[in-house]
Amino acid sequence: MLVVLSGAGQARAQDAKAPYPNMAPLEQYLMDRNAEIALARSAAPDSISGDAEVMVLGRHGYETAVKGKNGFVCFVWRSWASGIDDPNFWNPKLRGPVCLNPPAARFNVPLTVKRTELILAGRSKSQVFADISSAFDKKEFPALEPGAMCYMLSKQGYLDDSAGHWRPHLMFFVPLTESASWGAGLPGSPVVDAFTNTAERHTVFLVPVAKWSDGTAATTDGH
Repeated sequence: MLVVLSGAGQARAQDAKAPYPNMAPLEQYLMDRNAEIALARSAAPDSISGDAEVMVLGRHGYETAVKGKNGFVCFVWRSWASGIDDPNFWNPKLRGPVCLNPPAARFNVPLTVKRTELILAGRSKSQVFADISSAFDKKEFPALEPGAMCYMLSKQGYLDDSAGHWRPHLMFFVPLTESASWGAGLPGSPVVDAFTNTAERHTVFLVPVAKWSDGTAATTDGH
């Protein structure tokens, strides 16, 4: 409890200094339904996303817009998919198209749905993370399976104000582990970064790739 309260206090202090200290009106996070479906599918090549389930954000949370056939799930993350210390946590411009493979979908979709449910219910950022952590303690979420990964290959994404759509990349989800075990961030390593999500009990490794989902070559200019 002391750890949670301390973290909440730090988060409030950081929020006060952040460019997006509070949630914007919900309308700013919503999209035209067909445009959102297209953006979600752009996360992966058509050979994958064309048969994937597609979810869109509505006024009451994420809902299935297109039934899938291959076990993949594509949708567009909003800003509250970010970490608790991310200054873009409430950024209404953020759009992160993602296409999860079946093991990743079974773990991440319930998390995304729950996070969004808590956000739309008016829970604060610190309350959301405390609620999620408590749910993991109670084993209310599926366990993370081996082989969980996702595609983020969209040219149209907007991941934050500094990186824009950044670079096409794959993300691999593993139980909490040290980034050094993958060589993440070391000179010459193709694993460029790692993010640890303590509340959600996992680590994410990022591996950039050479092409966008439409097959065109990516560059690293400005990124």
